[in-house]
Amino acid sequence: MSTSPVVNVDIVIVGGGIAGLWLLNDLRNRGYSAILLEATALGSGQTLASQGMIHGGIKYSLAGALSGASEAIADMPDHWRRCLRGAGAVDLRRVRVLSDHFYLWSTGAAGRMTAFLASKAVRGRVESVDADGRPPIFRAPGFSGSLYRLVDLVLDVPSLVAALADTCPDAIYSLAGAATAWTAADSGRLTLDLGTATGTQRLAPAAFVFAAGAGNAGLLATIGAVTPAMQRRPLHQVMVRHRYPHALHGHCLGRETTPRLTISSHPAGGGEQVWYLGGTLAEQGVGMAPDALIALARQELAALLPWVDLGPARWATLAVERAEPRQPRLLRPDQAFADWAGNGANALVAWPTKLTLCPHLADSVAARLGQRGIAPSGASVPVLALPRPPLASTPWEAAFGA
Repeated sequence: MSTSPVVNVDIVIVGGGIAGLWLLNDLRNRGYSAILLEATALGSGQTLASQGMIHGGIKYSLAGALSGASEAIADMPDHWRRCLRGAGAVDLRRVRVLSDHFYLWSTGAAGRMTAFLASKAVRGRVESVDADGRPPIFRAPGFSGSLYRLVDLVLDVPSLVAALADTCPDAIYSLAGAATAWTAADSGRLTLDLGTATGTQRLAPAAFVFAAGAGNAGLLATIGAVTPAMQRRPLHQVMVRHRYPHALHGHCLGRETTPRLTISSHPAGGGEQVWYLGGTLAEQGVGMAPDALIALARQELAALLPWVDLGPARWATLAVERAEPRQPRLLRPDQAFADWAGNGANALVAWPTKLTLCPHLADSVAARLGQRGIAPSGASVPVLALPRPPLASTPWEAAFGA
């Protein structure tokens, strides 16, 4: 029988990306005693590989009609804006907003899509931008297409990670260097032993929440559960570091039902910025060699923004795998996901499926806890003999340096 000191806490979250950090803040605000464990660095993996878009689903309507995906997240920008004002479920007042709007542009006549964007169906979520209201990059004589402003916004993800972590400095711990051992009682109730140089502590929460993105698959295997099943959907994104003076946050309309090209702009220091390229380009890039994908990205930028000269830019690519709950035919999930491990353990498995749905994920987790009668116990936040994990670097810092 183990003599490890037992640490009682309501919830233990495993995974320090945006999902885990948001859940930590949200659950503590609901009164739960909660801590978070991270294996490497806060924000590593999918979180800092994201473009920081908080969107309301219009980019999922490029077939010219609203869809389940677009409607599932229609109210997310407003939810996040309340948090950014300090009036929402999580306090994000310290987060840097890179852009209050996202733009949608065409390189010429967009036909049916133009009519849809002007329809009552999307009123309040999309507005046409006239010549006087265009941002500097679209005031060039070479631009002759249509331009729309979306309610979407773009956040600086490193500042988001830092803000969420700094509100709970007493509850975030690094597993680096710690020995971990999972134990399941006959009832299925899990405990986790953490071994350090100073001894072993046993975590015995009412529930674990696995919020480790792609790492959830390994956690499920470790505890002997095969459900919920996970899928991976790959992307191959392009990063361009340059001194062009104008930022761009926008989708370019194409013939596909996804944006032909999505660009977000991120500060890189030294008067430079990084354009992070996604959309259909990133999907087409899967399986391509970096040099071939960069050549395709250069071609796309020249075709879609011919008046833009990035000068002596530096280029790199990033392979990303989106981890999500498995869907039929590997389709993109419409909602955030949280459900109990299929072996009856006290482990919730959670994927936000996209950054913008983190608030929905928190509501889903709280609902699952409520279904099992797991309420805040009033316990204090325990102290573990573990260090605090560092913040991860952005992909462009890794590729180009700070």
